[in-house]
Amino acid sequence: MADLNPKDLERAQFAFSIYDADGSNCIDCCDLGNVLRALNLNPTNATIQKLGGTEKRGEKSLSVEEFLPIFSDCKKDKDQGCYEDFLECLKLYDKQENGTMLAAELSHILMTLGEKLTEEETDTVLKDCMDPEDEDGFIPYVPFIKKFMS
Repeated sequence: MADLNPKDLERAQFAFSIYDADGSNCIDCCDLGNVLRALNLNPTNATIQKLGGTEKRGEKSLSVEEFLPIFSDCKKDKDQGCYEDFLECLKLYDKQENGTMLAAELSHILMTLGEKLTEEETDTVLKDCMDPEDEDGFIPYVPFIKKFMS
């Protein structure tokens, strides 16, 4: 935790306080991933579970003092995907090398690769983040990634 600068410490405490529903200076471990993502980190679900996150509410809680070292460790984790990683991945599906890919392929990727999304989750992500398809079923993937990561 000594490697957190004062600004990171302030941001972490603020994000933590948002999920501290009852003002007890503790959060439900079910919200650990949400707090980390609010701090612009992209931990996988497996990483969150490894760090102590739970799937069900009420199983476990976490104090801000326990959270700060987790935030520090997660911040140093280089296995998280970033914008450039996602961009390089989707470029593989850009057959025409014009910044577009088939919307159907994007849907397939979201449901079958990495941390798979359900069909309902995929539909929500595509509805919220994807630009309209052109007449051939292609979408620009750069705006999708930007919207998805914000």
